[in-house]
Amino acid sequence: MTRRTEWPVSATDHHTGPGRESAAGHMAESADVYEPEAGPGPGHDTGPGAGFGEGAGRRARSRTRSSGSPSSSRAEKGEPRDPVEQARNICLRLLTGTPRTRKQLADALRKREIPDEAAEEVLSRFEDVGLIDDAAFADAWVESRHHGRGLARRALVRELRTKGVDSTVIDEAVGQLDSEQEEATARELVARKLRSTRGLDRDKRLRRLAGMLARKGYGEGMALRVVRQALEEEGEDTEGLDEPF
Repeated sequence: MTRRTEWPVSATDHHTGPGRESAAGHMAESADVYEPEAGPGPGHDTGPGAGFGEGAGRRARSRTRSSGSPSSSRAEKGEPRDPVEQARNICLRLLTGTPRTRKQLADALRKREIPDEAAEEVLSRFEDVGLIDDAAFADAWVESRHHGRGLARRALVRELRTKGVDSTVIDEAVGQLDSEQEEATARELVARKLRSTRGLDRDKRLRRLAGMLARKGYGEGMALRVVRQALEEEGEDTEGLDEPF
């Protein structure tokens, strides 16, 4: 038998995941089965054979329904039993409002113990329809982290690797930044930090400013050149600052 899986057009339809109607119907049916009985009246049989009448049958059926297996419990909570549908719902929730790489989603599915075959089917399908796009993710990451945090290419490469982006895709994304743009950003960072270093001796200023650039991924040569120029513009004597810090 071939299983047919319905796929979404976007990541916004996961609020009506499979299993909700069947779970609700099952719970309503269980609620209607059991009706509390009145206490034993005059002449009511309370001997060893009592309790096997119609009321006892209803109670037994109710207990059977309410104390079902863990899988039936999951169904009542609206969780699908099919691992492909589970994987689909997990990915949709994670992608809502936040782009993620294929590796991030694969790690999440593995953590939830989704079988590899089901995970691969869902992830490949999501790539086909554009819900997973590592290249677009990398481009947006470079744009945001460079202009928002001032990170250099080296730091951006390191971050994208930790998110599982392929090396070729990373190279294309960080290729948006050329050396001139990177150096201009470094100068802006130093200019913003320069005032807070006033009053310190020259070497401390150098270490603090150059260290800030190093943490953001700028190379030693560029950092030294940018810091030296900034200090010269403030009238500092930069003789001897050509040595690596």
